[in-house]
Amino acid sequence: MKVTNVAAAKAYNPPLHNGMVALKLSDKALTGAEKFWCGMSHFLPGGGADWAYEDSPTEKLYYVVEGELVIKTKDGETTVRAGDAVFLAPFEGRSVINKTNYPASMLVVATNS
Repeated sequence: MKVTNVAAAKAYNPPLHNGMVALKLSDKALTGAEKFWCGMSHFLPGGGADWAYEDSPTEKLYYVVEGELVIKTKDGETTVRAGDAVFLAPFEGRSVINKTNYPASMLVVATNS
């Protein structure tokens, strides 16, 4: 068993993200996880992630822990709130934005490519 205490988690800067802080909770270096990594993303009002991942073979799962976010794919956009989960298939592009005046937090789990 490996435990990552969120108070000790390291921040990282994912490309094409703005107005947010990402914390790495699990990956090969931290926990030895071979098939996935996991992070917690905290989005400020207006913060988000630009269109990306159309070229990525990874599966992604977003779980909204707190607040509200808008996820946009080629099929349209949807608002997700605390308790909602979003699955993104390999090569499925997406953008994320916090359109509210409150912070939002999202757990991100993705397969290694």
